[in-house]
Amino acid sequence: MLASWKDGPAKRAILDFVHAATTPGAAFVEVGDRIATFDNDGTLWVEQPLPPQFDFVFRRWEKEAKADPQLAARQPYKALIEQDQAFFEGLATQEPQVVSTLVEAFARSWAGTTPEEFDAQVRDWTRTVKQPKLGVPYVELVYRPMLELFDLLHENRFRVFVCSGGGRDFMRVFAEETWGIPKENVIGSAAAYTYADGKLTRSHELLGDLDLGSGKPEHIFAHTGRLPVLAGGNADVDIEMLQSARFALLVNHDDEQREFSYTKGAQASLAKAEELGWTVVSMKNDWTTVF
Repeated sequence: MLASWKDGPAKRAILDFVHAATTPGAAFVEVGDRIATFDNDGTLWVEQPLPPQFDFVFRRWEKEAKADPQLAARQPYKALIEQDQAFFEGLATQEPQVVSTLVEAFARSWAGTTPEEFDAQVRDWTRTVKQPKLGVPYVELVYRPMLELFDLLHENRFRVFVCSGGGRDFMRVFAEETWGIPKENVIGSAAAYTYADGKLTRSHELLGDLDLGSGKPEHIFAHTGRLPVLAGGNADVDIEMLQSARFALLVNHDDEQREFSYTKGAQASLAKAEELGWTVVSMKNDWTTVF
């Protein structure tokens, strides 16, 4: 049980919560309400130097820019060509202009494709592309302790959902084999689809708002009809989801040797964790194994 977790406050807090939630008493949670939600990037797998889906998307945009040089003067192609890191970091801080520009470009790039065509592109990426620092495919960089937590929750009749600002359809491609959860338990930013003449295709429009910040509990409720009793995240854009849960778990990236050490984009969530008594997981001190 949580074999890759060191004995300590974080592990005890998790076990105590699960025990209380599944044992008759004041803290008992009915089976139907046992909803657990987790962010993806930085919570379930590596998100540095940028979230993995950016790697996937950037490769597509590079091809588009080469095929149409006029795109070089437009964002986000301009920022990609000029390696303007600050522009893309605007997504994490939810700068409206950056968010709308990226969403528009992402939707345009895959508009008209079928789910099968998009899935094939993602699967090819998972097989052929490696994370630059660690030298292995991204799907091999899922955190083992978090998968053990999923197992513990499943054993105790929790339904586990991944709720990410990343693309829902992107994550669904590898959800079942990588996280052991069904596709329908993936919540994320998503394109709308149209069905005509027996064919389902992606449109150029976003289905609802981005699954970031307040969008996370909104998307969770829309998807499940409930808010989570347990939630896990690692960044400022996860604050609202963590606040909506009875038990909040915040992963702190402080292990430069085995993964990365950084607090950028997480300062507010770390402060909120101290204020509200959330359980903070030190990657360096709480996990015996990372991957």
